[in-house]
Amino acid sequence: MSLPFLRTDGAKRSARVEKARFNLMRWFSVTALFSVAAVTTLCTVALSAFLTKRMVRQEAELTAGFVRNLIATENAYAFFEARTNPTDPMIGNIFSHISRMPDVVRTNIYSLEHQVIWSSDPLLIGRRFDPNEELDQALNAELIVNSGVIDRDRMLKSEHLDFSPGVRSFIESYIPVFDEHGTRVIGVVEVYKTPRELFDAIRSGQRLLWVAAFAAGVFLYGTLFWIVRRAHWIIERQREQLIEAEAMAVVGEMSSAVAHGLRNPLASIRSSAELTLSGDLSADAREYTSDIVAQVDRLERWIRQLLTYAKPTGTMMEAVDINAVLKESMEGYRHDLERQKTSIRLELPPDLPPVRGEKALLGQLIGSLISNAMEALHGGGEIALRARAEVPGGIVVEVADNGPGLASVNADKVFKPFFTTKQKGLGLGLPIVRRGIERLGGAIEFESEPGKGTVVRLHLRVHDDGAEGRRS
Repeated sequence: MSLPFLRTDGAKRSARVEKARFNLMRWFSVTALFSVAAVTTLCTVALSAFLTKRMVRQEAELTAGFVRNLIATENAYAFFEARTNPTDPMIGNIFSHISRMPDVVRTNIYSLEHQVIWSSDPLLIGRRFDPNEELDQALNAELIVNSGVIDRDRMLKSEHLDFSPGVRSFIESYIPVFDEHGTRVIGVVEVYKTPRELFDAIRSGQRLLWVAAFAAGVFLYGTLFWIVRRAHWIIERQREQLIEAEAMAVVGEMSSAVAHGLRNPLASIRSSAELTLSGDLSADAREYTSDIVAQVDRLERWIRQLLTYAKPTGTMMEAVDINAVLKESMEGYRHDLERQKTSIRLELPPDLPPVRGEKALLGQLIGSLISNAMEALHGGGEIALRARAEVPGGIVVEVADNGPGLASVNADKVFKPFFTTKQKGLGLGLPIVRRGIERLGGAIEFESEPGKGTVVRLHLRVHDDGAEGRRS
């Protein structure tokens, strides 16, 4: 029996929900990747700049400390106050110590009038370099530090013209020199250095920062992606459950009306057929009348399946002999199996423990699976009913057939309400079985392969008298 309006209504609801869906994974993948990359890049650039500035500043402070200690040790204050002749060899010996410092390429000493009064390059003595903002700031008692790379095509400072081609990265320090009391600036010492080891260390530190930032960004993005993907999966499951619940609510509302509307006429039809069978009938008429009874029973089972959704949960569980249920289910379909020329095989271990469930419900669910298998075989073939113990504390029941099977794309949809591959199917058989098994605390698996058949596995829990007693 098929109810096309139910399938159409369910499809329309699914289409509306699909249209209104917010693709969380797509938006997160783009926005999170951009955000993590932007934050990681900005932080790395800021840290790299801070590292460079701090290390260059520290180098300049060490140089300034050495220069001031040298001037104080040699008592060279008089030179800055023009009380000593700049051509005095002693003055040259004093400041040549600065020039002989590692990586120093030039040393200039300025007076308060911005004039070079001594230099490691004799050609610069007596020259003035105006304007010079760094020199002005140093004369105001500030330690000024500049660093960079010399561009031979665009000289920012005239001093760079005289540097040798091998000088690339530099540190320029303007070191204010105070009088012997430390209260007044009396001159400025300008030191150009090309500390290759320092810049190599800075570049190594920057590379390490970028590698660490990249690794941290990948880890952060991967962690967030895993969390959001799991949340997306949970949301998708809940969405599907909501759609299923909405569809099943329609079935639940209809089940009572269907039961009341069909059961009485069906009962009358069956009674009339049974009375006819008690009379004197030909073989063909008896067979046809038996078919009426069988089809009425089939409709009755279908009605009971619909009523399964309306049945309240939380009913009292009992210990059920699953072997007995499987045997009874087989016997219930024996006549139909014989008429369809389909064989059925039982593989039941004799020592299986009882399962936790409801005998009537289990029989109904297994009968529904047998009916599905019969419809898939279309006459002929074989159905196998199997049961085995599962560790820990479980029983696996399998209903298998060697029919045509389903493609993987369809096998993924078999538990969705109103999905069916049959022309006259309603698409509620397996969803009903799943709902019933989950109500009993079990689970269901569907496995199908084109050309090899289908296997439906029911995972049931072993009945525990102590646990059931505690629940009650």
